[in-house]
Amino acid sequence: MPPDMVTRVPPLPAPPPGRGRVPPTGPSRRQRLALLAGVGLALLLGLWMFSAILTPFVLAACIAYFLDPLASRMARLGSPRWLSAILLVTLLLLLGLLAVLLLYPLILAQIGVLLTRLPGYIATINAALRDFLLTLEEAAGPEMVDARLRELIIGQAGTMVGWLGTSATRLLGQGMALFHVFTLAVVTPVVSFYLLRDWPGIMGRLERWLPRRSAPTVLQLARDVDRVLSAWLRGQLLCCLALGAFYAITLSAVGLELGLMVGLVSGLLSFIPYVGSLTGFALSVLLAIGQWGDWNGVILVVGIFVLGQVLEGYVIYPRLLGDRVELHAVWVIFALFAGGVAFGFLGVLLAVPIAAAVGVLARYWLRRYLDSPVYLDPPRPGDGP
Repeated sequence: MPPDMVTRVPPLPAPPPGRGRVPPTGPSRRQRLALLAGVGLALLLGLWMFSAILTPFVLAACIAYFLDPLASRMARLGSPRWLSAILLVTLLLLLGLLAVLLLYPLILAQIGVLLTRLPGYIATINAALRDFLLTLEEAAGPEMVDARLRELIIGQAGTMVGWLGTSATRLLGQGMALFHVFTLAVVTPVVSFYLLRDWPGIMGRLERWLPRRSAPTVLQLARDVDRVLSAWLRGQLLCCLALGAFYAITLSAVGLELGLMVGLVSGLLSFIPYVGSLTGFALSVLLAIGQWGDWNGVILVVGIFVLGQVLEGYVIYPRLLGDRVELHAVWVIFALFAGGVAFGFLGVLLAVPIAAAVGVLARYWLRRYLDSPVYLDPPRPGDGP
């Protein structure tokens, strides 16, 4: 067809204003806030509804998170991820079983000693306290310490020691039932294996679900949380093991009958800053008074805990934790107690990860505030009180 015979189609007129396809725009601030609020409420609702069954799953996630660096290292050496997960979870189970087989009979023997010696301990502590108060009465005068106050203090001290002894034996005797032996011993290893095997895929999928605009910032915050959390968890676990072994060995070596149990309790509670050492110190002093009835044994126990504090402050913590941990001790104590009050043992497991995340977010927003005009805006002439 000749060119001049080609039918020329006139261009379509431009659509009037307000009609046609509107170019896409980014989400509004209200939509972002609604998404964050919805995700947060869904998480809180899930915790509230399923808190009774979440403990083995959260514990399995902690185990997978703890073992992931070892599994990744084995994978780089050529081991399949599923085989690495099986080997690591099996090794952890064997270590736990070995610890139970070795320690459980010893702990039962310690409980038997405590039940047998508890009345004698109470009598010896009462006698030592009576002698101390008599000495104090002679030094301060009867107007400061009279006989009625002395007998009241002695009676309350005996009642308190008896309650502590029975509570400790009840807790140690029924503690495994409180943690639901079946679910923790069966469900947790299985879930740990699957999470550890699929950990890189799970993290990659979560990364792909992030909003593209905020993904770099969220990933950087996640890396900061991982750095703080991994340093605290792995370092604190090694510190607890080192302190528990030190106190158990040294207290047993000086002849304290319940030294093994007190040392293990001190090491276990050391993940709460200062609580483990203070608890172990108080229990050891009371038991030393009840067992020996003089101050020589108390001096030995005090010397052990002073040495333990020196090792903890100048050797164990600097080498295992150093300056990598950015969690203040008061913040950790508050998070642990708040989590325990809100969700029990599940809350204790979630307390430190949430505390680490909140700390990283707080530092991020503080940096943004210090770089913002709200902080940098200089005072204007005429401003002032």
